[in-house]
Amino acid sequence: MIETIIVAVTLVIGVLGGFLVRRQKHQREVDEATRQAAALRESARKDAEQQATKYLTEAKAKIQADRQSTEAELADQQTETENRQRRTEQRQVTLKQMEERLNQRQAAIEETQSVLNDDQTHLNETKSQARQLFVDRQNEVAKRAELTTSEAKDHIRLETARNLEQEEDVTVRELTDNAEASADKAARNLIIESIQRGPVDWPREHAEHSVLVPTNETKSKLIGRDGQHIRLLESLTGTDLVFDPEQPNLLLISTHDPIRRETTRIAIESLLASRKITAAAIEKQVQTAQNEVLKDLRQTGERTVSMLKIGFMHPDFMKIIGRLKFRTSYGQNVLNHSIEVAQMAGVMAAELGMDVRVAKRAGLLHDIGKAIDHEIEGTHVELGVALAKAYGEDPIVVNAIASHHGDVEVTSPISILVAIADAVSGSRPGARSESVEEYINRLHSLEKIANDQKGVQESYAIQAGREIRIVVQPKVLDDKASEELTENVKNQIENELTYPGKIKVTTIRELRAVEYVGDKPGKKKKKKRA
Repeated sequence: MIETIIVAVTLVIGVLGGFLVRRQKHQREVDEATRQAAALRESARKDAEQQATKYLTEAKAKIQADRQSTEAELADQQTETENRQRRTEQRQVTLKQMEERLNQRQAAIEETQSVLNDDQTHLNETKSQARQLFVDRQNEVAKRAELTTSEAKDHIRLETARNLEQEEDVTVRELTDNAEASADKAARNLIIESIQRGPVDWPREHAEHSVLVPTNETKSKLIGRDGQHIRLLESLTGTDLVFDPEQPNLLLISTHDPIRRETTRIAIESLLASRKITAAAIEKQVQTAQNEVLKDLRQTGERTVSMLKIGFMHPDFMKIIGRLKFRTSYGQNVLNHSIEVAQMAGVMAAELGMDVRVAKRAGLLHDIGKAIDHEIEGTHVELGVALAKAYGEDPIVVNAIASHHGDVEVTSPISILVAIADAVSGSRPGARSESVEEYINRLHSLEKIANDQKGVQESYAIQAGREIRIVVQPKVLDDKASEELTENVKNQIENELTYPGKIKVTTIRELRAVEYVGDKPGKKKKKKRA
């Protein structure tokens, strides 16, 4: 019991002691916190005083700077106001001076106007007096001449007309004589000018008639089993395909249609390049080649029409023009020839003051019939006329096409220009190709036919074999016999020779009698025949 009490008392004493110790510790912490708070308050007060001093100083400085800037701006504004005031005063002075000058000018104008009015009045009076004097003079003249004014006018008019007619006749005769005298020279100069400005040397394009097959294996594929592939190509393209006996790998394309030939060549070359030669591939390549050739025809026609600047043309007609690219005449590309003719005809038309566009159009289309003459019966002139009429071409163009070989009468000067340009383009050196041997043989044949005739003294084939001139013996043949000889030579040339275009046969029968007077009797009389 006593031990329990002692323990309880000890516990109470321990609790009280711990409470007192904790209280003292807490009091020390409170005192320390109070000191720290006082120190913080003092530090904050000092910082606040420093910041306040700093801000106050900055504010004063800013206020001083603003005051100085404001005072400077006010001074500037004051100066500007004074300057404006001075300028305003100067302008007012200037306006007053201008007003005074305007008033002076207005007074001068009014004075001048008054003088002009007086002069106008005096002028009107003078004109009235002049009219009256003119009337009086006419009356006096009519009275003395015993003619009225209308009769005098008629007399003067008739006399003037008679004089003008005489002068006109003299002038017309003079101009006509000058034109006739200089016509040949002007024509030569005009043709030379057109040749120099028109044709250009085109590189000669040879139409390919064959395709080289590279290997025997490719050749076997192209022929196919039992010739199926090559027969399919022939049926699709409408051509004959034959290998050259001398060159087994050279495939010849035989057809009269240059479009088909070009289509076949493109298709075969595409097959050889692809190395896939089957029936389906052949049909596809042939169709592709046909589309490519048709596209090329249209583009060629469009480029030609655009280059010559001849205006609108039907798209189908331009395709026909493009077909001339694959047509040749004596080795000359017909499209290039047509372009040359158009350019030369245009130059000559421009120099003569004619319609250049119509002349170029006629020159381009003059041989258009050659594009289809291998497909349709008829000459290229007839087919060209039909095409031009079908596509609504100008009648001048139609006549130029019809008359450029002299088949019909010329109705327009442009037709003559086209015929001249056609002759120049076809006959100029290098335009057309022909073997020298064939050319010489044809000339010899022409001269031989003429020389074999009875009564022929000599003959000459000229103009590259387009004309033969026969000189006959005047005592052997008379005029009628000369005409018969000409007819015989013409018929024999038609029957025995192959000739390009037309050949002109001219027979010359002329007798010249020459006599000499002198000491040598042997030369008193001498006849020279030519």
